Amino acid sequence: MAERAQYVTLGVADELFAAPVEKVQEILDMQPIARLPQAPSTLLGMIDVRGQGIPVVDLRLVLGLPPASDTESTRIIVLALAGQDGDLRLGLRADRVFEVTVLDDETLDPPPVVSGAWAGHCIAGIGRRNGRFVTVLDLERLLGPFQDASRAA
Repeated sequence: MAERAQYVTLGVADELFAAPVEKVQEILDMQPIARLPQAPSTLLGMIDVRGQGIPVVDLRLVLGLPPASDTESTRIIVLALAGQDGDLRLGLRADRVFEVTVLDDETLDPPPVVSGAWAGHCIAGIGRRNGRFVTVLDLERLLGPFQDASRAA
């Protein structure tokens, strides 16, 4: 039997999201972030991870949610993404991280087709975990605009 895909589940506001575990390198407690001048509002700045500068993006702002203060649950998920010019390491600030898990069903539902203006392009699919909807993020599409910014940093 094939192994089922595993996901890191994370919370932003009251919503439950998931990232494929193979893209997650590590999960860090919140730490000071060095701001970058004239960076887009979603790009919080840079952190140092074992001598390497990693840009950090606020998932709340990327998703169009209002900003929130850090809490003791706030985490930075360090991701390894496939970029056009090779791999990209990027930090993603989330309100909280829950667990590494499999979803209730290994098949994801496609994003709903609601209107042409919202195509759900940054959603890999919709799953369920313990009866709750889980939005599985397409991290490359969601964070693609930051690939150029991280190369410039």
